[in-house]
Amino acid sequence: MDGGDIRGAVHTNMRHDSAVKHVTGRAVYIDDMPEPPGTQHTALVLSPHAHARIVSIDKSAAETADGVSAVVTATDIPGVNDIAPVMSGEPLLADGIAQYAGMPVAAVSADTYDQAFAAASLVEVTYEELPPILSIEDAWEKEEFTYKPPKIVFGDAESAMKTSAHTVSGEVRCGGQDHFYLETHIAFAVPGEDRDITVYSSTQHPTEVQHGVSHVLGIAQNDVTIEVRRMGGGFGGKESQPTIIAGIAALLADRCGKPVKLRLRRDDDMIATGKRHDFLFKYEVGFDDTGRIESAVIDMAARSGNVADLSAGVVARALCHGNNAYFIPNALFRGWPCKTNTVSNTAFRGFGGPQGMIAIETAIEHIARDLGKSVDDVRAANYYGTDDRNVTPYGQPVTDNIMPEIVERLSREIDYEGRKKAIDDFNATHTTLKKGIALMPVKFGISFNAPMLNQAGALVHVYTDGSVHLNHGGTEMGQGLFTKVAQVVSSVFQIDIDHVKISATRTDKVPNTAPTAASAGSDLNGMAAFNAAEEIRVRMAGVAGDHFGVPADDIEFRQNRVYAGNESLSFAETAQMTWNQRVSLSATGYYRTPDISWDSETMTGSPFYYFTYGASVTEVVIDTLTGESRVLAADILQDVGASLNPAIDLGQIEGAFVQGMGWLTSEEMVWDPKGRLMTHGPSTYKIPGSRDVPPHFKVHILDDAPNRVPTIFRSKAVGEPPLMLAISVWLALRDAVSRTGDAKLM
Repeated sequence: MDGGDIRGAVHTNMRHDSAVKHVTGRAVYIDDMPEPPGTQHTALVLSPHAHARIVSIDKSAAETADGVSAVVTATDIPGVNDIAPVMSGEPLLADGIAQYAGMPVAAVSADTYDQAFAAASLVEVTYEELPPILSIEDAWEKEEFTYKPPKIVFGDAESAMKTSAHTVSGEVRCGGQDHFYLETHIAFAVPGEDRDITVYSSTQHPTEVQHGVSHVLGIAQNDVTIEVRRMGGGFGGKESQPTIIAGIAALLADRCGKPVKLRLRRDDDMIATGKRHDFLFKYEVGFDDTGRIESAVIDMAARSGNVADLSAGVVARALCHGNNAYFIPNALFRGWPCKTNTVSNTAFRGFGGPQGMIAIETAIEHIARDLGKSVDDVRAANYYGTDDRNVTPYGQPVTDNIMPEIVERLSREIDYEGRKKAIDDFNATHTTLKKGIALMPVKFGISFNAPMLNQAGALVHVYTDGSVHLNHGGTEMGQGLFTKVAQVVSSVFQIDIDHVKISATRTDKVPNTAPTAASAGSDLNGMAAFNAAEEIRVRMAGVAGDHFGVPADDIEFRQNRVYAGNESLSFAETAQMTWNQRVSLSATGYYRTPDISWDSETMTGSPFYYFTYGASVTEVVIDTLTGESRVLAADILQDVGASLNPAIDLGQIEGAFVQGMGWLTSEEMVWDPKGRLMTHGPSTYKIPGSRDVPPHFKVHILDDAPNRVPTIFRSKAVGEPPLMLAISVWLALRDAVSRTGDAKLM
């Protein structure tokens, strides 16, 4: 079913369905949509203070300004001022207290953006400043957390530490990161009859936006429809945060009875919306003479921000990836979600996994230096094995470990040992410039830590001309999900992908969706679409079997036709015949990930359906006088199972690596002493450019390695895992800096 002579089958290279539209500018994003007459535009009033009591808000001058249709504050919310995605107590608009510099306090809609912007400056807010908590250390010391701190306990790490032949301890931190999607946050709310409302939202989680708008307006969820055709990037930043934007737009639309668009300027987007969590780690590790870890205690303190948002999931995933690819027989991993008066941090590609891996990789390096051994040898001594060395600290067995094979294959194919020798030779003759090299292994779990999110739905129609309409709960943010799912449907029916119409995600077509996140978009939605298409195919086979006088099991779909031995009908003829026989050509598909479990209280279970594996080797050079550095080479070998679309997967691997490289090298969030973000535009916040991509950049997909568990056509997730391979850049820079004494005197 997965091959055949059809265009667009799975396991074949197929360009993104919107590729031509992207490069020609014809792809329609929300801001490109025609605006109905009377459309209003929005500007926000943001708090200038990190922590302040709102004494009063006078909006009278703004309400009478030219073109203004509505001015709203928290008191104007007819429903509940709470848009928390998981917990509660996360207001749409500041109510009594402003908790970070940039928090929305009021919103203005007017005939034009300029009028709304001018009127927003007329809203007079009186504040009483309060002492803020701005750092992880301060919040940790004062025990200010956004929820109860979790921990993973496996064995008895503290007792085992006392009997280890060697111990090392230290601390390391990693910074945050702005998503810097090309399309900033935007929502377009269009009121309908009664209090029905349709919101076009740039969101990875249409159902969550639906729930948020429903709560804010005090109406039923079936009164709210959310539509998403495409986003101009998401990276996790549009999982929970779009509810703020859509909620404000919907509130204004409900208030003034007109369509309302809220589009954030880049500065406001960066100031008002969440980032990747920055972390402070403290670790102590016990180990034997070979470097094999016997115990590890790691404290992971995360800047949660002013509210919990998705921090519970992020910190949980950081704890679950604090082991990376290594067996740790005794582990105590503690998470500290620090409440600070800064913007609520949120989901970001990797969702805590990259941060957790930073901690254990630092410890592995520390062990190697303490013993005078190769870091790679210490890694090899600690990889998951079999029998009693295959259980994670949270209790899930690792049954599909291919990490040693991937590392060995990559090392051999790129002549890792020879390249290390060449770098030694270079450093021996250079005093100012120093090169470094590092290998990074990645084991990453696939599935949401929250089991209820691991489900998806799809809707498939076959029309009597043989064309197919496809809808599912996943969202397209440039990652090629729509193309992959269309390839699945194409393969089920064995028809060219040109016959499959990809349609916008809508909550009134496929309800109760999970977010397109956790790298699980293809796994979940692909399987749901497969189930829907397969149900229709079985019905069509039954009709065709009756027509040809053979059992349905003898009917074969291939090459855009339906065969019974040497006789055949076109797919379109079979569709028409099926309708003529009054057999439904529509089906809903549903899928729930099997064999997963998670207890958030004990932090134990099997939260991941499977693991992906990958390895990268990176070479860098650094000027030890100025600190300027370049990534010279990167070689990657990534496990993606039986790839649904190798071309798209290669692009995802390359993009993830470069984004991770930016996080670890050039991107930095800076706040002033008052808690105001200073890096809120491309002039002060530096994402990687084309010249930062390593000139030697070779990415390979692991061949002949289908997923060992039954996923959609035995594929594996690809969106997030390669980002963590970029940790090799950071490790290579550390290696280069450590070589400052290598040069020989001439």
